[in-house]
Amino acid sequence: MTPETTAPAVDIGALELNPSDSGAVDRLARALCGGQVDDPQWVARARHAGDELPLPLRRGLRNFRRHSGSRGLLVVRGLPVDEAALPATPSAPDSVQRAATVAAAVLVMAACALGDPLAYLAEKSGALVQDVVPVPGREAFSGNAGSVLLTFHNENAFHEHEPDYVLLLCLRADHDRTAGLRTACLRELLPILAQATREALFAPEFRTAPPPSFGSGDTTGAPSPVLSGAPEDPDIRMATIATTPLTPRAATSLAEFGAACNAVAHTTRLAPGDLAIVDNRVTVHGRTAFHPRYDGADRWLQRTFAVTDLRRSRDHRPQDGYIITR
Repeated sequence: MTPETTAPAVDIGALELNPSDSGAVDRLARALCGGQVDDPQWVARARHAGDELPLPLRRGLRNFRRHSGSRGLLVVRGLPVDEAALPATPSAPDSVQRAATVAAAVLVMAACALGDPLAYLAEKSGALVQDVVPVPGREAFSGNAGSVLLTFHNENAFHEHEPDYVLLLCLRADHDRTAGLRTACLRELLPILAQATREALFAPEFRTAPPPSFGSGDTTGAPSPVLSGAPEDPDIRMATIATTPLTPRAATSLAEFGAACNAVAHTTRLAPGDLAIVDNRVTVHGRTAFHPRYDGADRWLQRTFAVTDLRRSRDHRPQDGYIITR
């Protein structure tokens, strides 16, 4: 696949909350503090609280769920993260957020507005809210603990029940303000793909392994296509470092797909209080490189996943909870 390059930063159509609406979200989030994020009863409280989110935010999330637009990305700005109360940026591997904080409450309320939150037991112990932070010694790791270029991928593309949305809330930006969320949406790149390339991407001639964060490099899954669904607006399952082409035409089409991703890529630099929601079905994402200092003030995002139909994964979730265990 063609090496990825950094696209210039652009402002993706964002939803900007005014101070009054931001304050309303803050009050709802603070009322949820003190519980445990992974407790289903707390999630139920967060869902009910989300019914009271300001109308512009509820409407924006609802519209994005119905159709995620040409870029498959929504950025909500002006959300509360309680910066004054933030501890040092975590630096341990696989750190997560178990206690209900303002930021965690904001994430889960947004996830509930889109559908339901979801986690995977094999990834960060199944925590619903996970830290995305640089970890000392893992700079070259191609995952959320690294700080080198993170290549394009769908989240958990290998899994039968991949998330529909990836939510990333910025608590702290990196020191140099260079780290950027990179996205490339099928709706922008399909028109520049040759017909033969599209046809090859729809063929089951690829295999995608679990990401390093799952602690497995298993590539024994059944061959599958990169694209599926409606030819004019398909879904995608792909990860640059984990998807292997199984035929010569698959290799050619995957390389052309990678070049097309770079051609339409957009970069968004998040500030504290910015929530980026990626439609994982039609948009691949990654991150530009940056330089952590490990001084307690490094870049810190928190992440959760959401699905529009939780029941589809019922046989993978004990007690009808929010954690996929296999």
